Amino acid sequence: MNKHFSARQGHRPINRSITVREDAPTILREAIIPLAENLGMTPQHLRNVICRVLLKRPDSDNWSDSPVLGEIESLVENAPWNKVYDILEAIYDELSGNTPFKWSQDQNKFKLLLNDFFVENGIGWELREGKIIHRGSEFFTNSTREVPQILNESGYERAANEIREALSDISRIPDPDITGAIQHAMAALEATAREVTGQRSYTLGKLVPMLDLPSPLDQAVTKLWGFASDRGRHICEQQTINRTEAELIVTIAGSLCAYVAQMMVTMNPAVPES
Repeated sequence: MNKHFSARQGHRPINRSITVREDAPTILREAIIPLAENLGMTPQHLRNVICRVLLKRPDSDNWSDSPVLGEIESLVENAPWNKVYDILEAIYDELSGNTPFKWSQDQNKFKLLLNDFFVENGIGWELREGKIIHRGSEFFTNSTREVPQILNESGYERAANEIREALSDISRIPDPDITGAIQHAMAALEATAREVTGQRSYTLGKLVPMLDLPSPLDQAVTKLWGFASDRGRHICEQQTINRTEAELIVTIAGSLCAYVAQMMVTMNPAVPES
């Protein structure tokens, strides 16, 4: 049971405006040792994890805790910003049941601690399914978090994978693939529509009228398809695509996928076994 006052009283971290994206500020670098210590990691173990990520040899002259901690601080302080997030992913992996330490029960604790830290400090990243991914507005985060699971549970695995790819592209470090995020988001919607209609070769533009969506939702999907095609596929020299537009398209496309999938489940409930 978590004994901290904040957890006992149900206090959640204040959701600060995102001010950090392509950076690993000092406050994050300094948090790595306390995070690992909170999970029972020894300095030597943490150093091994960090050295594997940075392709460095541990200093053999450092063997007691104090100099090892100093070595860790130097390694993290001088690491490129994107490598800091690689280190955090590696710590999470180290807590899996696939390592000799078998601390899988601590993976969730690490995820919660780290994500709360990101929120409290306005850092635009989130640890989800073992990967550091893009954390946009609170609306974007809440709207996309459950979509892959909903699609998988509804049998739309390809669409679920496309949404994961969209989230991966928009989260790419150090340079997000904005165009890729838009394309994968729309591919998820197209894959869902193909699954529903059984028309495997049709494009989304032809599939929308077959989905029997209520008006004007059908028109909105058609317009989204046109907008995404223009912004994500046919980029001219004067056009630019920003992260906010990509967030919008991924959010809407993911929500529509979940809506269509759940609509089909409602229309075709499973027949109970006799």
